[in-house]
Amino acid sequence: MELLIFYPLAGLCVALALGVIFNNSPVGSAIALIGMMLCLSGIFVLQQAHFIAILQIIIYAGAIMVLFMFVIMLLNLKQGETAGWVAREKNLLLSILTGLLAVGILYKIAQVLFSGNMDAPASLADSFGTVAVIGETLFTDFVLPFEVASILLLAAMIGAVVLAKNKLD
Repeated sequence: MELLIFYPLAGLCVALALGVIFNNSPVGSAIALIGMMLCLSGIFVLQQAHFIAILQIIIYAGAIMVLFMFVIMLLNLKQGETAGWVAREKNLLLSILTGLLAVGILYKIAQVLFSGNMDAPASLADSFGTVAVIGETLFTDFVLPFEVASILLLAAMIGAVVLAKNKLD
């Protein structure tokens, strides 16, 4: 039953990711990215990782995408406006690599669909994805990266305040 939900959700996620790449409008690309992140959180829910799914929605589809939209609006990019060397239509190498990636993904999907090994889902521990396990892992095994990330975020907030203050003066 989960596969009936997973495959359409994964297909929609891939389609929206391609929409991010091939959309001419920066705002359209950002909206496709929001949809892709929401589909990804749905996949996390299917994997019984509810906490990670909620974090995906709150942090990425919420806060980070608001930041992206703010930057897009601040730069005032017009539809189809690109930097001179970034023109997507004229970049043959990018088109070829994207086509090869799509063929590879379709091959792997066909391989999984026709292998016949989809009867038994993977078993998960009862505590997988819970807040207690994530918190324990975060504050025991990954204390240093967590603190480095917090210092970087603090430096970014101070930099934003300094830049905003200079604009107001």
